[in-house]
Amino acid sequence: MAHPHKDAIAKKDAPALIGIIEESKNTYIRKNLSMHLHDSEIKLLRNVKKHTKPHHAKIRVNQFEKAEKTDLFNLHLELYLKKYQKLESKGLIKIDLEPENGLPYDCSLTGRGQEVLTEICYLEHDWADEVGISKEDNELLKRLALDSFEITYNHKKKQGFIF
Repeated sequence: MAHPHKDAIAKKDAPALIGIIEESKNTYIRKNLSMHLHDSEIKLLRNVKKHTKPHHAKIRVNQFEKAEKTDLFNLHLELYLKKYQKLESKGLIKIDLEPENGLPYDCSLTGRGQEVLTEICYLEHDWADEVGISKEDNELLKRLALDSFEITYNHKKKQGFIF
C-alpha cells in the first residue's frame, strides 16, 4: 500500500509542490550536516558569503547610507546582529563591529564557515541524486528560476535590503 501522503501530494499543483521539494532538500541537508544548524542559520550563512562579494558589499553600503534610521530600522539592525552572533558563537563567521566600509558591523566567513558551506553544497547535490533530478529537470528548474528571480530581486531592491 502506498504511503497516504503520496496520494495527497499527487493532487497538488506547482506552488505546493515547490514547497514540498524545498522542505525535502532542507531536511536532507540538516539531517546529514556535520553540525546542527536551523534553516534560517543556513540561509544567513549563505548571505554572509554573498555579502562579501565586492558588488554586494558596495550595494549594502549604499543602501545603508540612504536608509532612514528609524526605530524599526534599528530594531532590525539589532535582531540581525543577534542572529549573526549565533553563527559567530558556532565558529562559522567573524563579526567586525568597526568595519571601514561605514556599516555598523560586517561579517566574514571563517575557515569552518567555508567548510560548512562546501559541505552543504555537496549535500544538495547528494539530495538531487537521491530524488532523481535529471539533466532535463535541472534545465527546467533553471528556466523557472531565471523567470522568477526578478520578483525577489525587485522586492529587495524596493525595500532597500541591507541586512
